[in-house]
Amino acid sequence: MAAAMMISFYLFLFSFHNLFSLAASSKIRITQGVTIRDKEHETLVSEELNFAMGFFSFDNSSSRYVGIWYDNIPGSEVIWVANRDKPINGTVGAITIANDGNLVVLDGAMNHVWSTNVSIDDNNKNSSATLRDDGNLVLTCERKEVWQSFENPTDTYMPGMKVSVGGLSTSHVFTSWKSATDPSKGNYTMGVDPEGLPQIVVWEGEKRRWRSGYWDGRMFQGLSIAASYLYGFTLNGDGKGGRYFIYNPLNGTDKVRFQIGWDGYEREFRWNEDEKSWNEIQKGPFHECDVYNKCGSFAACDVLTLSPEDLVPVCTCIRGFEPKHKDQWDKGNWSGGCTRMTPLKAQRINVTSGTGVSVGEDGFLDRKSMKLPDFALVVGTNDCDRECFSNDSCTAYANVNGLGCMVWHGDLVDIQHLESGGNTLYIRLAHSDLDDGGKTNRIVIISTVVAGLICLGIFVWLVWRFKAKLKVLPTVSSVSCCKSSNVLPVFDENKSREMSAEFSGSADLTLEGNQLSGPEFPVFNFSCISIATNNFSEENKLGQGGFGPVYKGKLPGGEQIAVKRLSRRSGQGLEEFKNEMMLIAKLQHRNLVRLMGCSIQGEEKLLVYEYMPNKSLDCFLFDPVKQTQLPWTRRFEIIESIARALLYLHRDSRLRIIHRDLKASNILLDENMNPKISDFGLARIFGGNQNEANTNRVVGT
Repeated sequence: MAAAMMISFYLFLFSFHNLFSLAASSKIRITQGVTIRDKEHETLVSEELNFAMGFFSFDNSSSRYVGIWYDNIPGSEVIWVANRDKPINGTVGAITIANDGNLVVLDGAMNHVWSTNVSIDDNNKNSSATLRDDGNLVLTCERKEVWQSFENPTDTYMPGMKVSVGGLSTSHVFTSWKSATDPSKGNYTMGVDPEGLPQIVVWEGEKRRWRSGYWDGRMFQGLSIAASYLYGFTLNGDGKGGRYFIYNPLNGTDKVRFQIGWDGYEREFRWNEDEKSWNEIQKGPFHECDVYNKCGSFAACDVLTLSPEDLVPVCTCIRGFEPKHKDQWDKGNWSGGCTRMTPLKAQRINVTSGTGVSVGEDGFLDRKSMKLPDFALVVGTNDCDRECFSNDSCTAYANVNGLGCMVWHGDLVDIQHLESGGNTLYIRLAHSDLDDGGKTNRIVIISTVVAGLICLGIFVWLVWRFKAKLKVLPTVSSVSCCKSSNVLPVFDENKSREMSAEFSGSADLTLEGNQLSGPEFPVFNFSCISIATNNFSEENKLGQGGFGPVYKGKLPGGEQIAVKRLSRRSGQGLEEFKNEMMLIAKLQHRNLVRLMGCSIQGEEKLLVYEYMPNKSLDCFLFDPVKQTQLPWTRRFEIIESIARALLYLHRDSRLRIIHRDLKASNILLDENMNPKISDFGLARIFGGNQNEANTNRVVGT
């Protein structure tokens, strides 16, 4: 019993000692006469122990700083630093209330290295400092807040902070660290644009590096929709004629922070309790197109996605403009931007004045899903196009929900095409640079529409007459307009007399037909393919092969296709058409182009492929600008993929096939830059034990 009582007594003393140590090292208030000393490892903590303020340093450094950090999260991310430009050498520093009522940081010689530096009435110097549970350090005098860290931030924007909108004095609010281990003021600042509509801007010195796009009352227009909603920003009035942004997470329990990094990137972090780490949920600039004015004036930046980690910027001049310095532009240096090809009406009138030459009206080109240019003005009108059209200096306009009519004068800078979100930008062009000849007059537009309807009626009548004369394959009637609901065997004489006649050719083809008999193969309606390719128009033409052109099409369901149209004048084309259809219908490999079906209508013979948006490999290899979009890692992957496809053709497929026309133009690239071999018109099938074959025809390139 005595032993048990002694153990209990020692446990009590141990617990009391720990409680006393905690009380001695942590304080919840600093008043006059109360000091937090670095050598005693003392800190000021918030009431719920969410945050702490004290001294900290970095590995292998004797420089000590006073900062605020998360007290209940591993890693102690610092959100605010007091003496960022005046570190204390060694653990001799202290934090206290000075005689003038200000909160100060002292070095070993009792010199002030930092102070709140506010003016306090001599009669009311009963000051105290507390750290709130949102991370805000507040200095109070006679129950009145006279200073707070949320109004004097360093590099981190915390939930609950208010940032004033308007005025140069409130623009560069947040300043980055100089490096990851040096909290002194760095090269980058972040704040609200003081020169126009509210938007977040990152500066490198005085030069803009990134901007969020305009705030429309709900989101920042220059960012993707998902990222904008993650912000949790609202713009409020202060009751005195001013406005301020305030930041709060959509989920009130989330721990989030918004920071300008020493490397020039603004980032939003959220604490992941399960992983015990900070997750980066937003970043700007996210890719090179986000960098301010990447393409210069009157040019738009698009992102070419080679992989999730490899996003390549591509700059293009807006229609009606051309590179200002073409030699530099062709080398991939786009900073010079673009210049107008044809002067606007006002400039042309000055040139042609007195000559009697008629000057056409300017018009507007619309570009959708755009990050709107910088330096916009909002005008109070509902007729935005007329407002811009009536002002000779107006170069573009946009109608934006929540903002109204926005106009631009002079150069259009920092334009980007967004994958999601964005707005429609109307750019002023000369009469000759518009598709419609610049006819913006409403009467002319109405006349054009009426004439178009008449032409459309005539066209529909002609199509009806044409279709009445067509001899459509009996098996092609389709529920889905294009694809047959009753798919046909590739070589089934009972299904199509015409196809049987076309495929009864040479001995080689007979052998191949026997080898390939059986698989079901979709037959497309010729008239539907014609509609899908806009009647095989030049605008839809992707290129010209040895046996006929290739067109881009779009099926009624929205699926994009590529259509090879066999040239009627090709002496070799019929056999190549049969050869290619038989081969690709049977072959299955991820690096071989996929044949979706065919169409035969009289002398018309079509092959329908999957559409490859990045076109062929030669477009990249032999273009001095696009060459830079194929790093050696990507080139090696393309070589490796083509080698796998050839190994499949030569050895692993059920047929032994030699392509005989493999070249860069016959290697197509999908949306992820994955290569696929195409054009099997000259391919040769070998027998199972055959190693050689002779041909009397010149093939390949």
